[in-house]
Amino acid sequence: MEGRAAALGAGTVLNALATGTGAAFGIGVETRATVTLDSDADGVRGEIAEDSDADTALIERCVALATERWGNGEGGSVRTDSDVPLAAGLKSSSAAANATVLATCDALGLTVGDEADGVGDDSDDPTVDVTRLDACRLGVRAAREAGVTVTGAFDDATASMLGGVTVTDNGEDELRSRETVDWNVLVWTPPERAYSADADVARCEAVEPMADLVADLALDGRYAEAMTVNGLAFSAALGFDADPAVEAMPHATGVSLSGTGPSVVAVADPDDPETDLDAVADAWGDRPGTLRRTTTRNDGATIE
Repeated sequence: MEGRAAALGAGTVLNALATGTGAAFGIGVETRATVTLDSDADGVRGEIAEDSDADTALIERCVALATERWGNGEGGSVRTDSDVPLAAGLKSSSAAANATVLATCDALGLTVGDEADGVGDDSDDPTVDVTRLDACRLGVRAAREAGVTVTGAFDDATASMLGGVTVTDNGEDELRSRETVDWNVLVWTPPERAYSADADVARCEAVEPMADLVADLALDGRYAEAMTVNGLAFSAALGFDADPAVEAMPHATGVSLSGTGPSVVAVADPDDPETDLDAVADAWGDRPGTLRRTTTRNDGATIE
């Protein structure tokens, strides 16, 4: 009983820490999970390929919850490997949770698909055993129980699972909108790490008026403008330097601190001749850390 799946990393349009409304978009980096189930196994053993000492509670909880809900409580093992750096603001936890839940469904022999309207929980397709949105909600539950998220990160999780740009109510685990978007993406990830569970929620709540503005922009489909406003507001709230965003603004369609940092993500509409991510890369090139070029993705997580 073995299953494999992959889920996307993501960038931020709106950080949900201020109001509970969040928005994110899938990008072309992945976390992959392999799950092996054994009805005789006692519990679940997890392994993270990039860091043998990393906390595996999240992925182990994902397997346990999935087998409790859709299986017979099987134990076993789960191993993840990833292009998404840990604690860098690129939704590594959401990607790991989504990949693990889908890999568990695959190991159980379940068919995973999408709901007819793209928003609800119920599928009109009788061949679908589990919808991707239901799988996503189970991963969010595991993240809360494992203590790796403050908001539940339903915005990050839906962008990772479904692809495209998603806007969510994280308090209700409600998907408010999803649209496809086609951007080129440049990510700067400095050497330091920032864990979402350690974020200063009170300081983030102080920028609530700006977060409400960002939500209005996002729900109006003005995602790039929304992310730029978000980046300035939450860089200030979380104590990050806004200079990288300011340097990118003349050349990018949008730019933002991603999640609770420290990564900064710039996007460019490939049809806009005024954008130039090469110029952004030049501006960021002397900063310590890693530059990564990729694109947005609209396909979301997949069973392999």
